[in-house]
Amino acid sequence: MLKQVEVERLAAEAVNSARTRPPLYAPRKKIFPKRASGNFRQFKWLVMAVTLGIYYLTPWLRWDRGPYAPDQAVLVDLAHRRFYFFFIEIWPQEFFYVAGLLMMAGVGLFLVTSTVGRAWCGYTCSQTVWVDLFLVIERWAEGDRNARIKLDAAPWTFDKIWKRVLKHSIWLLIAVATGGAWIFYFADAPTLIRDVFTGQAAPVAYTTIGVLTATTYIFGGLMREQVCTYMCPWPRIQAAMLDENSLTVTYNDWRGEPRSRHAKKAAAAGQSVGDCVDCNACVAVCPTGIDIGDGQQLECITCALCIDACDSVMDKIGKERGLISYATLSDYNSNMALSTGGGAHAVDPTLVRGSGGTLADGVRHFHIAKIFRLRTFIYLGAWLLVGVALSYALLTRDRLEINVLHDRNPQYVTLSDGAIRNGYTVKLLNMIPEPRTFMLSVEDLPGAMMSIIGIDDPIERSAEITVEPDKLKMLRVFVRLPRERVTGPAVNFSFFVQDIAGPDRDRYVATFNASEISQ
Repeated sequence: MLKQVEVERLAAEAVNSARTRPPLYAPRKKIFPKRASGNFRQFKWLVMAVTLGIYYLTPWLRWDRGPYAPDQAVLVDLAHRRFYFFFIEIWPQEFFYVAGLLMMAGVGLFLVTSTVGRAWCGYTCSQTVWVDLFLVIERWAEGDRNARIKLDAAPWTFDKIWKRVLKHSIWLLIAVATGGAWIFYFADAPTLIRDVFTGQAAPVAYTTIGVLTATTYIFGGLMREQVCTYMCPWPRIQAAMLDENSLTVTYNDWRGEPRSRHAKKAAAAGQSVGDCVDCNACVAVCPTGIDIGDGQQLECITCALCIDACDSVMDKIGKERGLISYATLSDYNSNMALSTGGGAHAVDPTLVRGSGGTLADGVRHFHIAKIFRLRTFIYLGAWLLVGVALSYALLTRDRLEINVLHDRNPQYVTLSDGAIRNGYTVKLLNMIPEPRTFMLSVEDLPGAMMSIIGIDDPIERSAEITVEPDKLKMLRVFVRLPRERVTGPAVNFSFFVQDIAGPDRDRYVATFNASEISQ
């Protein structure tokens, strides 16, 4: 039964209309989104709070790594070329882990888009999150949509000036905090914030804060939807990720048309009337200024605020929610065929409703099983494959490395007793934040003995070497072999290093040269 409730028709016009595209270089038309309320808006508040909390608070988290390493949980230590993430420490030569994470992020974005459309854009993209935050400040300072439109058109009075100054001042404070939070990921946060405020920080820190302040203020406060529409490549790419079973925000015109603001009079006159009352609520709340009634568009970021706005109207007039909803193209096409008699005539809303006025049994609704299809399984499999490979490599990696460089000139020396000596530069890398003692030895070269410059130990086949935390130790090593043990001009052997107190070990295959002896 249709409730007799007068629904206000909002004076909202789609700025980015799919039906009348503006010229590419047309001046920007300001958008004043109305505040929405509902399940999706609440979810966006939650996502905004979580993502902003992670960004601003993470540099202040502590993680005890002992006395020889920084205690900041997440730190990109450019000075010492390290990346710390809680219990994980990444060295420059292990950058493939970061590359793997980027691969997972890319495949994950494909997976999300193929299942729920541009959910990344609508909920977790940094542009969306900061624009939402800036809009909160704007509404607080200037009022909701109608008040902001009125203020924008008003002359420059004292009331308008102080409201604008207040809004932009808070925006700038947020932008400065955004730039400041970023630099805290690259140095100890408590130390750096003291240096910043006392003028002792490096120039690059102030430059970074300035650049990020400007970009945050301009993108989040001034450009807003233009970043999504003109600067971001993802709206153009995402079309290749979608198929007929991907969820997108959809205006279900198979039940909404024909629109009427006077449904009772139209019904009394025997006219077919859809559920849409042409109130423009969906247009008024849209942050990118589109009319979802025009269909899926490049500008739509799938934030679902139009769903909340429309559901509130449907509640008022006693209709089922979902006139605008997350739907798949396959379900939409099926329901459209039902309402048009297979395309034989225009939309007839009576064909999608039963005798009791509720939606007919033949109307198709989204089912979670549609998410699980070949494409999503391929994306999920690729994502898991990269994740498992990275996890295995991370859990099984050795935190000890050895590298050896043979002397180039001379390649060998003949000693007074006839023995042959080769010189090597041996580099031992201790990749954990605590001192360790390693046993370095020569293997697979019978009769060979080793001496190390700076170590007074007698010539042996092995030696104990202590390496400082997170440091590389370079050694000058001489390997000598009695003349009678020389078997050829070049013989392969191994430098073997092992942690005395742990399981880490590594091996490097080197060459012992004695070409003169073999001739």
